[in-house]
This record gives sequence, structure tokens and C-alpha cells, in this order.
Amino acid sequence: MRPSPLLAVIALLLAVQPASAQDRLRTGRTASGSLSTGDAVEFVIDARTDQFIYGRVNQLTVDVVVEVIGPDDVSITTVDGPARGHEHFQFETDDAGRYRVVVTPFEDEEGNFEITLVRQERVATDPGKRVDQLVSAYSGMDGPGVAIQVWRDGRTLFSKGYGAANLAYGIPYSPDTPTNIGSTSKQFTAFAIMLLVEADSLSLDDDVREYVPELTDFGPTVTIRHLLNHTTGYREFLNLALMDGRQFAHGDWIDRSEVIAMVQRQPALQNEPGAEFNYNNTAYALAAEIVARVSDMSFPDFMEKHVFEPLGMTGTMVRQSREWIVPGRSVGYTPGEGGRFLEIADLGGAMGAGGIYSTVEDLQKWAENLRNPVVGSTASVQEMQTSFVLTDSTETGYGLGLFIDEQRGLRRIHHGGADVAHRSQLARFPEINAGLTTQSNHAGFDGSLSWEIAELFFGDEMEPEEEEVEESGETPYDPADFDPETFDAYEGQFALDAVPAFVLTYTREDSQYYLQATGQPQFEIFPTSDSTFKLTVVEASMTFHRDPDGSVNRLTLHQNGNQPATRVDDGGGVWKPTAEDLSEFAGRYFSVEIETFYTVELVDDALMMSHRRLDAFELNPGSRDTFQGGFFSELSFERDRNGQVIGFYASNGRSRDVRFARQ
Repeated sequence: MRPSPLLAVIALLLAVQPASAQDRLRTGRTASGSLSTGDAVEFVIDARTDQFIYGRVNQLTVDVVVEVIGPDDVSITTVDGPARGHEHFQFETDDAGRYRVVVTPFEDEEGNFEITLVRQERVATDPGKRVDQLVSAYSGMDGPGVAIQVWRDGRTLFSKGYGAANLAYGIPYSPDTPTNIGSTSKQFTAFAIMLLVEADSLSLDDDVREYVPELTDFGPTVTIRHLLNHTTGYREFLNLALMDGRQFAHGDWIDRSEVIAMVQRQPALQNEPGAEFNYNNTAYALAAEIVARVSDMSFPDFMEKHVFEPLGMTGTMVRQSREWIVPGRSVGYTPGEGGRFLEIADLGGAMGAGGIYSTVEDLQKWAENLRNPVVGSTASVQEMQTSFVLTDSTETGYGLGLFIDEQRGLRRIHHGGADVAHRSQLARFPEINAGLTTQSNHAGFDGSLSWEIAELFFGDEMEPEEEEVEESGETPYDPADFDPETFDAYEGQFALDAVPAFVLTYTREDSQYYLQATGQPQFEIFPTSDSTFKLTVVEASMTFHRDPDGSVNRLTLHQNGNQPATRVDDGGGVWKPTAEDLSEFAGRYFSVEIETFYTVELVDDALMMSHRRLDAFELNPGSRDTFQGGFFSELSFERDRNGQVIGFYASNGRSRDVRFARQ
């Protein structure tokens, strides 16, 4: 199964036959279809103004792309998610008329699918009923579900469960269903450390090695504060484990003892402590270990005695390992073949970084304690939600276990979480004494739904959404005013900082400008100023940033928020190696640090990399002697003084520069 990219876009360049009468979709009915390479099957929906429409395509034996086109022949939405299972589409109608749903195969796939129109109704104006519509994809008992809770001024405004918590036994999801909250757990680990600070048992500025002396002394001091604000310089243990061939989605285990061992084998810090924010599960696993050693209690027992029990969080516990029983818990699922769901086990070694099971009801109790502490102090909570400042005076937007930002001008304190298949979000809006939490046992749950729900209930307290340029009275930018040579500084490859393996490639052909993202077709982009561009096939835009010397090494992708990206080529255009060039990299490589082999081979003019436990994947060239592919954000090959390739340094985002020597 390929990863779901941030840019789920595809151009429908195929000839689509007009829909016949039997291709009209009606609520509650299922139609079937088959696709061959180059096919497109069209269905129509006759709709009124201001209707909510939700449907799904069951990808029985073919991976499909679904596009909805409005009565004015303008694309409304394109969805391209999991390769199997259900592909969900939903939209609201601005105009009455005929809407077309066009189903095409992804790349060269062939096979059968079914399509069902599930809901067609008036867009709800009541916030609770509108939530019902937004979570349509998770509402049936034939699939995983979601639980949602919203509150303000201590009063619960909305609390409801949808779908199934356990498909094997048909148990529905409810607000009191314990769910793995993943990294939402980090604020609890940080809070435990703050309780020990209040008891004078330790200081945030203590050397981590004072409590875990077996850790390597790298020279610069790594403090407990560095652990909690993700600035240690340690490698991230889950990303490192992926490099050695672990497949967590298929149940591979990682023991907590391995976390310390990984730090011990690390040859040097990735950055000076406090100098770089690098979201890091290693740090929080170590923080939980410090809590256990200082308190002389297991981490689960400490949290139960000092946090959960005093706050009445009876549905919350730390799951030390996936063998531990959590009464009434939700089971995590991911889509499988033929519309089935596959049960997925929790990560191993996650305690401290994750590992907490809780309910949406209990998380409201926790949030209320952060507002007016009964357990812990106001000073501790304030410390947790104060953004850390790096050594170069840059704010990280992260405190101790909490992100700090704004949603349409309203201050927001939040943290999301994801285990292998569970998803979670907990957000507070302290200026209005409000908050919400969502959690799901569906691996494909859309976390941005939390912010839509926040706007439904608290939108009146937020700043108005930005008006369209045309409505502001300003003169729209004329693309003809853009000087094509200006784009020469923008050409090249940029990797998303959050997902470095996802690379955006920009090219120019005379006065036409193109973007191609990893695993996606090429699309034309259109200038909206001398440094900004937009796509028309999907709601997305980008801003290029110039350095003082005039070079362009950064951009921001505006889609589902602001996604910064960094240039990964040399600024002189895309490197295009020949087959002979690629053959120089073929060989077998071994890493002493993670004790694993990779093989690089030239296959049909493509450079392929393989591992004994992983499917082979293609390496795509970046700047000279560098590649991206698989889960690697960068492979930088090393040459000796004679120009012979002798090894490479591998990075996959949070773990960087792991050396592999050519054998």
C-alpha cells in the first residue's frame, strides 16, 4: 500500500463517456463498476442548493481516484486515500444542478469497485447535527468509529460516539470507550515531571545522565527540559527502527530497553541541545524512565496514584505493553482488501511518548485541571504551555508536551496523537475557557476534523475568515504580469519539513510553470504575485521565500495549514543522472549503528533499494549524489578521494545521517 500524500490530486485527462440513466446515484443504493487502464466511469447526482452529500467507493480489487465536478464543470474535490477499502467523498453544494462523480484507476491498476450514495440532505445549521454529517465516514457499525466531546465554562456542549469500537463483537464506540491517545500522552509525561519538580525531587535543568547514567556522554549537556521540548539531538527511536526493517503495521515489536541502547550506539548528537526542534519520541520514553527511577514506582503506578485517581479519570490508564488488558478498549483498524478492516496492534516501547488509554470524558476532566489545577500547580501548567525559545532566539511553538498556536486569532493549546491505528486530538482555547477532544480507532481518520468542529462551536469567538481578493475591492493579480525568468530561482526540489520523503519539484516551460509532488502527476501552477502560486485542481497554494542574497531555499505550501519546505537540490536545477551514473551506486551496504544491510541495484535504468524485510523501492535523484525513496527523506552517497562510492548517510526525518558502509 502506498502512503497517502499531502497533495491528493490527479488530473482527469481521460475521455469520459456521458452518463446514462442507470449511472445516476440515489441515496441508499449501490452501483458496481470495473476499470481498466485508461478508463473513467462517471456517475451523476442531481442536487439542490445547500445540500450535504456523502458517498463511498468500495475499492474491491482496484485502487481508485474519485473526483467530484460541479454543474459549472469546475472540480470541487479529488480524493485519493487508501489503496484498498473505502474511498470516501463528501461535499456541500453551492448551486442546484447535476454533479458528476468520476472514478478512475490509480496509475495502471485494473479491477472492480462499488459506489454508494449514503447521504443527500440539507446542510445542517445546528452544530451537533453538523458534526453528525462531518463524521459520516465513521458512523456505521460496519467500520471503526470516533468519539467527540466539546465543552465550555465547565459545561459539556456535545458528547457522542459513532461507529464500532470493536468490529469482532459489534461493540459501539461511546464517550466512555478507552482509546489509545498516542502522543497526546506527552502532556501527561511532562506533567509527571513537573510534579517531581514541585516536590524538589529534580530540576528541569538537571543533566539527563544524572538519572540515566548509562546514556552516552556526547559532551554538551542534555537536560530534562531538552527532553520535554524536543531539542535533545537524540535520534528518534521509531524512525531508527524503521531503518532496520521493523514493520509496526504488521505487529513488529520494539522493547523499551532498546531506546537506551539506540542512544548508546548513536555516534554523535544530531544537533546542539536547545538549538533545533526535532519532534522526538526517544526523549519522552527517557522522561518516563526518569519518573520511574526518581519516584521508585513504575510509570503506570505513578500516573494512577498521582494523576488519574485524584482527578477521577477512572477510564484512563498507562498501557505498559500491548499484552496489558485495557477493559472495554477500542481496537485499532486499518482498511484491507475487499472493504474489510484489519486489526492492528499497538506500538511497542511507546510508554511516555504514548501508551495512555483514555476516554473523551476523562480528557475533559484533565483539561479542566489544566485550567484550574487541583493536582499540580498553576506555575507548572504555565511552564508547560510556554513556547520554548531556541538558542538562535526562534520560538518553537511548543512548550512541555503541548503545542501553542492560534486558530483564527484564538489562542489554542493542543496536542494530537497517533499510534499505528488509533488517532487522537485534545485542544483547549484558554481565552474562552473551552475545549474539545476527538479520538478514533480508524488509521485513516482525518485529524483536521477537530478544527472544523472547533469552528462550529466557537467560530463566533474567532476572527472572521479571510475574504476573497475580489470581494475586498483590490485588483486581482494578472498572471500575464509575471516575468517568466523570475521562476528560474524557484525551479528545483523542495522537501516538506514535516514529511521529508515528500518532495515538490518545480519546473518551467517558457511561460508555463509546473509542480510535481512525490508519487503524483505533474500539474500546472499559476502565479498570484511575483512569489506566490496556486493550483486549480485542488485548494492549495505556495509562497517562495528569498534569502538576502536573492537565492530561494525555502517555501511554504498552504494546504491544510502552512507546510514549510526546504530546498534539497543545489539550486542549479534537477540532477539527471544517466544509467551509467546510477550504476556507480550499486552494491551492498551495512550500518554498524543499526546492524542492518541494504542492497542497491540498477534495474531497467532505475536505481532500486531493497532490504530482506522490506519491499524494494526506487531511489529518485535529488541534488548530485543524493536520492529520496521509500521512507528515506535523503540518502547522501559518500565518495573517497578517487571518486569511488564508499557508503551513504541515511535520513528519514527525525533520525539523520545514519552511516552505511559499502561492503
